[in-house]
Amino acid sequence: MDWEDQARTAVQSLRLEAGRDPHDRSTTEMIAELRERSADFDRWWEQHRVHQRTHGSKRLRHPIVGDLTVEYETLTLPGDPDTTLFVYTREAGSPSRRALDLLAGWTLAGPPAGTGPQEQRPGRP
Repeated sequence: MDWEDQARTAVQSLRLEAGRDPHDRSTTEMIAELRERSADFDRWWEQHRVHQRTHGSKRLRHPIVGDLTVEYETLTLPGDPDTTLFVYTREAGSPSRRALDLLAGWTLAGPPAGTGPQEQRPGRP
């Protein structure tokens, strides 16, 4: 997958968020810890790149249904600029759409027999 690209973008988005409140102690402590534990994070943080994600694609690997690609748009609420809503979509008829529909169907019924690990739910056989 494109882990490195996604990770770089996440660091750039974190830099944008950290810049909104540079005195937020929990954020500064988290950044310090990430810089200490990850050479990649530290290198990317030092590049001082800032990125505001407003749209794009994400590729994911789910342990049961496999590779998925979703498109996303971000929306900032006019009455609350500190809140961002992420809207994920997938193309109708695509393998990702079918896989996500299958996962969504498991919410109430649980996964079909033989499709992968199942977690025992309270009150269910």
